[in-house]
Amino acid sequence: MADLLRGGQFLVRETKCEDVFTPEDFTEEQKMMKEAVMEFNDREIMPHKARFEAKDYALTQEVMGKAGELGFLGVSVPEAYGGLGMGFVSTMLTCDYISSGTGSFSTAFGAHTGIGTMPITLYGTEAQKQKYVPKLATGEWFGSYCLTEPGAGSDANSGKTTATLSEDGTHYKLNGQKMWISNAGFCNLMIVFARIEDDKNITGFIVEYDKENNNGIILGEEEHKLGIRASSTRQVFYNDTIVPIENMLSARGNGFKIAMNALNIGRIKLAAACLDSQRRITSIAINYANERKQFKTSISEFGAIKMKLAEMATNAYVGESASYRAAKNIEDRIALREAEGNTHQEAELKGVEEYAIECSILKVAVSEDVQTCADEGIQIFGGMGFSEETPMESAWRDARIARIYEGTNEINRLLSVGMLVKKAMKGHVDLLNPAMAVGEELLGIPSFDTPDYSELFAEEKEMIAKLKKVFLMVAGSAIQKFGPELEQHQQLLTAASNILIETYMAESAILRTEKNAKRFGKDSQKEQIAMTQLYLYNAVDIIIKNAKEGIVSFAEGDEQRMMLMGLKRFTKYANQPNVIGLRNMIAEKLKAENKYCF
Repeated sequence: MADLLRGGQFLVRETKCEDVFTPEDFTEEQKMMKEAVMEFNDREIMPHKARFEAKDYALTQEVMGKAGELGFLGVSVPEAYGGLGMGFVSTMLTCDYISSGTGSFSTAFGAHTGIGTMPITLYGTEAQKQKYVPKLATGEWFGSYCLTEPGAGSDANSGKTTATLSEDGTHYKLNGQKMWISNAGFCNLMIVFARIEDDKNITGFIVEYDKENNNGIILGEEEHKLGIRASSTRQVFYNDTIVPIENMLSARGNGFKIAMNALNIGRIKLAAACLDSQRRITSIAINYANERKQFKTSISEFGAIKMKLAEMATNAYVGESASYRAAKNIEDRIALREAEGNTHQEAELKGVEEYAIECSILKVAVSEDVQTCADEGIQIFGGMGFSEETPMESAWRDARIARIYEGTNEINRLLSVGMLVKKAMKGHVDLLNPAMAVGEELLGIPSFDTPDYSELFAEEKEMIAKLKKVFLMVAGSAIQKFGPELEQHQQLLTAASNILIETYMAESAILRTEKNAKRFGKDSQKEQIAMTQLYLYNAVDIIIKNAKEGIVSFAEGDEQRMMLMGLKRFTKYANQPNVIGLRNMIAEKLKAENKYCF
């Protein structure tokens, strides 16, 4: 923990493989939790897939209740409030393996445990936590999170719902409309955001909901959606809804901060919720490709199919590597703050907030990978993939929402770079000196020495260091050029974000594989080494495209030529990997195991 980097510092400091956490580091307790959650998924969710697809909302509520009885809804809730009090990695692991059966249950689970319960455990008073959290942790009650409005989506702080204090000062009256509210149809409690008078920022409230005595709360009809069909999603209308003053969550005007921090947790958990879906989709695709014969040959023998399978497995492996790396960083930061005397509440809040950049990176990367995975899964099944009789069709529909909720991927791309720049200005991440060093390097004469690449990943790690220089070159020059107006250049920020995302994901895979090769032997990690090299190769291509796009958008003449030459220097391989060979090696392993096996 001594070498624990702050959020965003991965960009300017080297991480040793010994300092990252990988799924191979799960404790016995975590392995048991994983087995229990997988068994629950296989027993309670997978056999009823057709009912979920037929919009059986009652089934979602019933299975949520069973998850509560087994403690899965309270994994991260402190024991004092009826939870299991487990660490952040165990929370991620539960979310990961419980989410692969259907997006409907995954959404209900995520909305309840993340944004439905966490705001109270993180911001609630002792009385609020004692009153509500045990009911939420055990599944006696279900929670929902009411932020979005018809005119307030990504701009969450612009909501029009009002909270008016009564003349006797005992309660507030809420009036307004919320939309896209997950779990609305069966929730007992709502975290509602409203504006008091002309406050600059919204305020959070804990609102009880009882169908019999609805307290001015009216639910719209269930939304009919592309995917997550049995996830209850409704509009909620408040008409003079009475909320006692003691149900204000945190301080007046603190709602926007609550909303953003709840979403940070939601983002990394959403990444986790997309992981086992990728493993499962990949396994189903391999199984089908091995069985399906065309031209008297299993289609898994064809290079075009091998390519798809290898890329699907690679993205799943890398997403998993990065997600658990960040989860353990958060867990360690929480422990560090508790050791310094913070309450658990403060420590968890600050621990997650510290890694908000990584949370946004993971949300974008993994949500896009799960969609690609499902899309390629349909393609491998061919015409059958388009049929509701096969699982690929619903997987593709369910995956689509992941790029939208918890903040759209466009917003999260802008946020990741924006938050990094803010951290630099606060002195939490030194971007200025490394960026200046890159500028000087561009003016200098490149070294023509032949490096020693005999160590495993020596060249790949050098490439990661160079990719970080690409980001510093592009982002550093852009900050100099535009200053505070940089946030108006969204396409440039998006390009910079793509460089940041690919660098973090590729580095995470290298560190995991290097750590495992050192302790288990290189031979045991042959395919993992291949996946790591394949991902890095793809990442370099994405980074070249985005860096070029960014550079030519703001640099001209000699400056542009110098930066483009720098880009070429920073993305050049000494030993170009045989990409087709790597894909074939990965695909052969998958074929032999007949499942995702990493």
